[in-house]
Amino acid sequence: MEIDFPKGLSGHSDGDCLIHAIIDALLGALGEPDIGQLFPDADPRYKDIRSTELLKRVVKKCNSKGWQIVHIDSVVIAERPMISSYAGQMKEVLCSLLKIDERDLGIKAKTNEGMGLIGEGKAIAAFVQALIQSR
Repeated sequence: MEIDFPKGLSGHSDGDCLIHAIIDALLGALGEPDIGQLFPDADPRYKDIRSTELLKRVVKKCNSKGWQIVHIDSVVIAERPMISSYAGQMKEVLCSLLKIDERDLGIKAKTNEGMGLIGEGKAIAAFVQALIQSR
C-alpha cells in the first residue's frame, strides 16, 4: 500500500509509519539504538529505500543475536487512508517479513476524530509493542 503525502511530509525512506514503528519497537526490545541511528537520514544509502528492506535487516539482526519475534501489537492513528480496510493485506506482507503467524500480529486502526495534524489528514502516527524471546 502506498500513500501519496503532500510535498514535505514523506520520510527520507519511503516513510512507512507502521513499519518504522515496528522497527523501533524491535530495536528497543533488543536494547539497540533507534531507527534514525541505525539508518541515518544523512546517509545517501537510505534515500528512498523501501521500509520493508529496513525491516528485513532488523529482523535479521534480531535473529543473529539469538532472538525470535513472538508477537507484535500495533495501533495506527490516521484519518486517511482507512487502515482497517487494508489490515489483512498489511498483515500478510508484514508477517512474511517478521516470520510470524498472522495471529501474532495485531493491527488496530484509530482516527484522531478530526483533531490536529492527524485529524486533518496531514500526518499518521503508530504505536507498537514487540515481544521477543531468546531462542
